[in-house]
Amino acid sequence: MLTIDFAGEAVEVNGSGPFIIGRDGDLAIADNPYLHRRLLEFRRDQQIWWLTNIGTQITATVDDPVSGLHAWLGPGARMPIVTGTTSIRFTAGPTAYELLVTLDGAPGEFEPTDSGDDDNGTETLGRLRLTDDQRLMLVVLGESALRHGMGGMADIPSAAAGAQRVGWTQKKFEKKIDNVCDRLASAGVRGLKGDLGNQAVSRRVRLVEYAVSTRLITTDDLALLDDHDAVDES
Repeated sequence: MLTIDFAGEAVEVNGSGPFIIGRDGDLAIADNPYLHRRLLEFRRDQQIWWLTNIGTQITATVDDPVSGLHAWLGPGARMPIVTGTTSIRFTAGPTAYELLVTLDGAPGEFEPTDSGDDDNGTETLGRLRLTDDQRLMLVVLGESALRHGMGGMADIPSAAAGAQRVGWTQKKFEKKIDNVCDRLASAGVRGLKGDLGNQAVSRRVRLVEYAVSTRLITTDDLALLDDHDAVDES
């Protein structure tokens, strides 16, 4: 049996047919025009549960912090549900969502993987290496999410507020965002191209979602803000 928990409400899926999540899905998430009418599909095939992204623009993050599973599910892609508890996150416009999926009798588990830190302290994720300023920028944007979980995604600061937080110009802060987003977008991460207004808001939300869910930044990095504050007070 597969159970999907969204916003504290649990739905049991028996596998007799596809189960759709979206604005017009079996699990309907209304009141967000940026969300696809049909985004995610759960289907049982030969005793295996499959998750398929049937949308056209939105990429979902699939995460199991216990086993170390981190995966991206782009439009048209599918993957088996193989862990007992799986967190699925996605962003539509300025709003981030999280589903908690529980599978009784999961067929297997993944082994935890190495975080991939370099000897010089610069974390590597694929080909992405963060400079000190880029990491500080991400921590400023993701501070609330790191401290409060995905519930803190609603408190991502603007570029102007983020720049003020660390004493930079807004132009410098936005440049750091542009650099990281461009490199991630080149690596295939969606939702990181935006200019003004809601697009810029959505881009910051997506960037924080990616950075936190893939552990590009962690709660350990909050020490960077503490160190910066200590320097300012001295």
